[in-house]
Amino acid sequence: MTDRDQRPKILIVDDNKENIDLLMEMFRDEYRVSAATRPERALKLARAESPPDIILLDILMPEMDGYQVCAALKGDEATRNTPVVFVTAVSEVMDAARGFAAGAVDYITKPFHPPVVKARVKLHLELKRKYELLESYAFLDALTEIANRRRFDQVLDDELNRAGRSQRPLSLIYLDVDHFKLFNDTYGHGAGDDCLRRLAKALSEALNRSGDFIARYGGEEFMILLPYTDAAQARHIAEQLNRVVDALAIEHPTAPSAPHVTVSMGIATVAPERATATSRAIVEAADRSLYAAKRSGRHRIETTEV
Repeated sequence: MTDRDQRPKILIVDDNKENIDLLMEMFRDEYRVSAATRPERALKLARAESPPDIILLDILMPEMDGYQVCAALKGDEATRNTPVVFVTAVSEVMDAARGFAAGAVDYITKPFHPPVVKARVKLHLELKRKYELLESYAFLDALTEIANRRRFDQVLDDELNRAGRSQRPLSLIYLDVDHFKLFNDTYGHGAGDDCLRRLAKALSEALNRSGDFIARYGGEEFMILLPYTDAAQARHIAEQLNRVVDALAIEHPTAPSAPHVTVSMGIATVAPERATATSRAIVEAADRSLYAAKRSGRHRIETTEV
């Protein structure tokens, strides 16, 4: 992907092509710019796979006015956080309170004053970038730099819904580091933190399918979510992960099960005919499998179906 492809994207929505041409000329050197003259087309572009980073939205349009389009954007999870800037003529009466209530972040007036318009668009793009950065940190585990439990809960709900719609299996691996308290007692918490970081990195790199997801669930526990994966496939992946951890050969001579750090894993699979299972049900099933693995001597894998 080139640097030009990574530039922020602006969507201009106006039924007047002259206004669109003016704004496109103003922004085309610094941004990727697209345009729509009809509200339904604008909504489709806003929900596209490559959505805009900001929308400049005319107020007076046929079929749906700008307030209605903005309300539709803010009512959709996919476009809720896209900043909308209203465009209005000085001669038009704009109800600013109504505009902000609909979800707009700002408004600019016609005739356009390029330095002012550019400055406002740049400001709202920067605010959006900072918001997204803060949001990403809210879902990131500070120690391992992978997803945290809060993010896992969200992704699990989304994947269960998707499995239900597609009637495809979903598997969850609940992974726990064996004798981790003993490791901390032997080497100290600093070494324990380093161990978790190395494990998180190795496990993340071993998951090479685009939909696979890993999160730190708490302490020395990790959750690995495997969409479109049946029990046999999940066990195969778990065995690969087990080999990855063993290959790290992190010394743990005081552990009863092995002279290096090992993990136990419990797998739960939601079969297509049980795709309505709850997130609590699949986590509890994986937890039972993990308990069985640890009770059987650790450094092993147990499976169950929800």
